[in-house]
Amino acid sequence: MSLVTTHVLDTTAGRPAAGIPVRLEAKNDDWTEIAEDRTDDDGRVRELGPHTLPAGVYRLVFDIEAYAGPEAFFPEVTVAFRIADPTAHHHVPVLLSPFTYTAYRGS
Repeated sequence: MSLVTTHVLDTTAGRPAAGIPVRLEAKNDDWTEIAEDRTDDDGRVRELGPHTLPAGVYRLVFDIEAYAGPEAFFPEVTVAFRIADPTAHHHVPVLLSPFTYTAYRGS
């Protein structure tokens, strides 16, 4: 399993959000893309990037417009987070609805 994984749930529909493009990026002088994938039928990305990453600041960028269409209030959701322990798994789930989203540190 990669060091960073995610899971997107569509709380309005009450189901996983399948097919959302997700990018993992690292903060350097600017943002550098590390990996890219799409959420599966269960709304998960299980293999996003390497199995190890150095400590630092990273972000997940979710292309919500590709999932919800051109009228999406949030066309993109970006969740920045810090990896302090490069040996620990970092699961970053997102709960999505038309006018709000929530991200948290999962397990």
